[in-house]
Amino acid sequence: MQRLLTDATALPYLLFAMAFDAEGRGCLLETGGGLPEPVADGFLWLHLDLVDARLDGPIATGRLGPPALAAATFARDGHQRVVAEGTSLGLVIADRTREFSGRIEEEPAGRLHCVLGERLLVSGRRHAAAAAEAARDAVLAGRRVSDPAGLLEMFVGHVAAALDASARRFSDELDAIEDRMLDEDQPDDPKPLAPIRRQAVRQHRQLAGLSAVFHRLESETEEADDDLPAAVVRMAARVVQRLDSLHRDMLVLSERSRLLQDEIAGRTAAETNRQLFTLSILTALFLPPTLVTGVFGMNTKGLFLGEFENGSLLALTICGAAALAVYGVIRRLGLVKRRA
Repeated sequence: MQRLLTDATALPYLLFAMAFDAEGRGCLLETGGGLPEPVADGFLWLHLDLVDARLDGPIATGRLGPPALAAATFARDGHQRVVAEGTSLGLVIADRTREFSGRIEEEPAGRLHCVLGERLLVSGRRHAAAAAEAARDAVLAGRRVSDPAGLLEMFVGHVAAALDASARRFSDELDAIEDRMLDEDQPDDPKPLAPIRRQAVRQHRQLAGLSAVFHRLESETEEADDDLPAAVVRMAARVVQRLDSLHRDMLVLSERSRLLQDEIAGRTAAETNRQLFTLSILTALFLPPTLVTGVFGMNTKGLFLGEFENGSLLALTICGAAALAVYGVIRRLGLVKRRA
């Protein structure tokens, strides 16, 4: 989509600004000489580049929310967290990073910092992220957002949708690996499983942090003395329910990948044992013939059958008889029967 108006903003740290009316329709704002003022009937959304050091002024003057809350939320600490102050809320949540080429990473390793007020949402990032731009494009395409809490829910929904798509892809790949394991003609190759398990574990780690943030927010909304808007309370309940479902799916994937890895390791160990058993039997069968040929290969006087005309045939017969004798001993001990 073509970017208008705010691509070349007069404020270097302001990436774009959007105003939402009472019906939830959003539009981009021109930023001429300063930060836009709050909207009377709707709410205002500001998206910032947190790398710019000139943000300290607006933070200190309270233009981006309560100064202490905004300073703590927009700090360099990338740990996912939530802080409540009166009717305002500060969150740091996981987001997918966007490369310079436009490619979006699957793992939500980036961070989106948000300050949420009754009529204001300020979001920011230090590296190019995907959730805010996806929400902006959806709003410009006609999607309506009634309050800042709904916009925050869109951010989380974008990350959750990406994790859900990854989970479905991992599940399909695990199904294919299971089918190959059940097919006796296919070898058990652990290589395709390693990247799936590594990515699933890394994404589950980010999801666990995101889920913990909104569980903490839900517990904050249940306290008797909280002043958070009712829209935040409802949003927290919906997001927690969705993240819990996704968290369970990720746990199932991690458990499936672990069990598959254990199964492949067990089958590999069993195949190795079979090969070692076969090699051991062959070694035992060839040891007596090796001893016989070693004796007859000595360059000494008085060697057995040295003057006998059919000495070589007799030596070969002794080798075969020795091997059969060892095989009989092995059968007598029940080693072959046990292996079968």
